[in-house]
Amino acid sequence: MKPEEGFATRKTLERRVASLNIDPYNRPLACSQCGGVMVFVGVGEYHCEKCGHADYDDYGKVRNYIEKHAGATAAEVEMNTGVSQRSIRNLLKDERIEISQESAAFLRCEICGAQLRSGRFCMKCITENNRRIEAQQRSMKNANKNLSGVSTSRADSQDGAKRFSRS
Repeated sequence: MKPEEGFATRKTLERRVASLNIDPYNRPLACSQCGGVMVFVGVGEYHCEKCGHADYDDYGKVRNYIEKHAGATAAEVEMNTGVSQRSIRNLLKDERIEISQESAAFLRCEICGAQLRSGRFCMKCITENNRRIEAQQRSMKNANKNLSGVSTSRADSQDGAKRFSRS
């Protein structure tokens, strides 16, 4: 049996996953060697069920490169791994990787513009947002206590009888 028989081609699988928008990090779905199913092992690494071939998603490629080349810029990582700078920025925003402390580059908080090493928001903005949500919840809870004329219990006269009947 040929490797393609019984399996969708790698490009077909990648197109299906891309159409669902669930795989922003180019997860290997089919083995490039034998067409077998790639199984997640951990930390962006996948192994083929059939032949054992190892492959990496974007996160695994970037992480491996950064471990070997500490302080590399996004352009260097892109050039040597083939992972786009957009994907690298998304990994940073998703807090899957972090900008090294020696680096002069940084991200900015999307609310106040503070410098960040990873993520989308600084701790100050996260805390303020959580406090705002808690205050909204408290005010909604207090507003529900002040409702008048609304009852959740049944009146005794409604003992399972129809409330309205035709005459």
